[in-house]
Amino acid sequence: MIVLGAIVNDAFFTEANLVSILNSSAPLAMVVLAESLVLIMGKFDLSLESVVGIAPAVGALLVLPAVKSGFGVELPTGVAMLAILVVGGAIGAFNGALVVKLKLNAFIVTLAMLIIMRGVLVGATKGKTLFDMPDAFFSIATTTFLGVPMQVWIAGLAFLIVGLLLRYHRVGRALYAIGGNADAARAAGIRVERIMLGTFIVAGVLAAVGGIMQTGYVGAISANQGNNMIFTVFAAAVIGGISLDGGKGTMFGALTGVLLLGVVKSVLTQAQVQSHWIDAIYGGIILLALMIARVTTGRAQD
Repeated sequence: MIVLGAIVNDAFFTEANLVSILNSSAPLAMVVLAESLVLIMGKFDLSLESVVGIAPAVGALLVLPAVKSGFGVELPTGVAMLAILVVGGAIGAFNGALVVKLKLNAFIVTLAMLIIMRGVLVGATKGKTLFDMPDAFFSIATTTFLGVPMQVWIAGLAFLIVGLLLRYHRVGRALYAIGGNADAARAAGIRVERIMLGTFIVAGVLAAVGGIMQTGYVGAISANQGNNMIFTVFAAAVIGGISLDGGKGTMFGALTGVLLLGVVKSVLTQAQVQSHWIDAIYGGIILLALMIARVTTGRAQD
């Protein structure tokens, strides 16, 4: 795809364009990282796309005055930024409690939460786009190190840390065991419920960080921030080899899925392909990835 991009447009291989691809992919990368952890343990979390919108919106509403559509409490910026992470973790904890404690279907629970949070976001913002937040809401996307935005470094570091934990830490190995066979993992002494609940919480926090990145990249918070993002998230995860059946996948694979979609979008945009075709092409890439996996592994896919 990179070679194709260089052929399509001479500007593709410029430093500015490559940095732009990484910067625009950083928010998606954080949500893919969050979803990959949930998928590896054999569950789903569709509500992560709503966390991308509602978490930073709550932070903005807490810090903005009433005349700028805020709640009017005008909390300090640091408290508001912390609130963003707390909202993400709280939504993850609520999802985890329903799935782990009450044994409800994760797909349906998180689908319901996605719909609820979408409505809450529109209601809280009154359908308006939020502007004029403190610089802290945007600095992660605008501050650079070695010419690359900080959010790209943060996303890369997050993937590295989680990848190492999954490979070498007992909790990471336990996550794969739970995704492979939760009953066998429980019989082996793994605290399945605790790890699953913790994974939902971590996923919520990571998605909230992705929401901060998206806010900084766009420069505002719209009432539909994050909408339909989950489809691209699943596309990146599937392309990257994360199994929807649980117990399989690597963070390196998930990251390559994110980067592939980022490159594809850049190539199509520079080729002047209309935006509505890009989603259709993403769907085609998913099917192609599945067929390649079927042929190369020789195993049927459940």
